[in-house]
Amino acid sequence: MNIIIDTGCANLSSLKFAIERLGFKVEISADKSLINSADKVFLPGVGTASHAMKNLVERELDVTIKALTQPVLGICLGMQLLTEQSQEGPLLGDHANQVIDCLGIIPTRIESLNANVDQPLRVPHMGWNSSSSFSDHPIFKNIALNDYFYYVHSYGAPISEFTIARCQYNSYADPQTSGEGIEFSAAIAKDNFCGVQFHPERSGRLGSQLIKNFLETNP
Repeated sequence: MNIIIDTGCANLSSLKFAIERLGFKVEISADKSLINSADKVFLPGVGTASHAMKNLVERELDVTIKALTQPVLGICLGMQLLTEQSQEGPLLGDHANQVIDCLGIIPTRIESLNANVDQPLRVPHMGWNSSSSFSDHPIFKNIALNDYFYYVHSYGAPISEFTIARCQYNSYADPQTSGEGIEFSAAIAKDNFCGVQFHPERSGRLGSQLIKNFLETNP
């Protein structure tokens, strides 16, 4: 059985339907014993890192996730939660913009897409984009550089040794501005954990191919 971790803040049904359409069995659960015994584990997320991490800690799922030895796929915010820290703290209140400690599984960080650019980019980065490069990781089997995936995010992981796919984004807030924009990690991986910044469950045939690749990958 495959498990989608119930993070308490994600639209889980679309991912569940995408997996079931491929003929695989999957359950949505926050039950630690079910998660531990799963063949493959999905960590999805929609919202802010602060809210998602609060939910995981309250349910003691942070400890469970970090101890998993089977393949784990983080999606969008779920990918970001696999890193060490995120700039995406609360948006309002006394702790606004506070850096949030994440799961610390993959040694990289999450920062605003505008963190290291001279001209502000239009955020969120929302829509279809292709990869500027990717590795031979098995989740990319039968996927090419000119293939498009669907993104919705304002934060991302910089390029690092754990990057297995890159994406270039150069849509500026000022329409008169031109330039190279920013290249961020479209996917990261370490050991049995990998994550994608885009939404494969919303990316049509190619998204289904990536999910299928993950489910068919041998541990």
